[in-house]
Amino acid sequence: MRSQRGAARIARARSRLKPLLLVAALAAILLGGCDHSERSDWERRNDAQLDRDASDPAPPPPPFPRRATLLEFEPRAPGDFRYYIDGATLNVDPKKGVISYVLVARSLSGVENVTFEAINCKSDEYRVYALGRADGTWGGRASPWRPIMQSRQPQYRSLQRDYFCPQSNAIGDADEGRRALQAGGHPWSRGFDADSARRR
Repeated sequence: MRSQRGAARIARARSRLKPLLLVAALAAILLGGCDHSERSDWERRNDAQLDRDASDPAPPPPPFPRRATLLEFEPRAPGDFRYYIDGATLNVDPKKGVISYVLVARSLSGVENVTFEAINCKSDEYRVYALGRADGTWGGRASPWRPIMQSRQPQYRSLQRDYFCPQSNAIGDADEGRRALQAGGHPWSRGFDADSARRR
């Protein structure tokens, strides 16, 4: 008798469950036909930048800088920091006009900020790829390319004009950049013919 009652309860439960399953299946069919590519207003406004970042992934960071390879330079607007480029990390992509490097900004109290970044001589932009951590490793997320003219950091304009992109032309290779840093500026930035500097 009990088994018959149990079987009747199961049958009633199944009959109630059938409409619910039908509704769930119908909802799945309707949602499956929806366009899930709906994008935010920010994504629509920044289409070009998102496409550019996707096609220009950040390179892997180089080894952490060593004091022996740091080359000091002085921005046109000096402040409370001393600035260095790690000459061993300087890299030039002449086709893109992009110079990447590790920058060390040292405060008067000796605190250092280390960044792996790049300057694009063709578009007058800069980009920070990674941030240095105190334990000598890299972290953070790559920033988009940003206009140098809009930056409040003096080092970008100086690196662009005086060292890496004199007269808006990218240096030819890393050695040319290191010579410019050692000399306190690129010859073209001073109005001289840089061909002799490039041949040295």
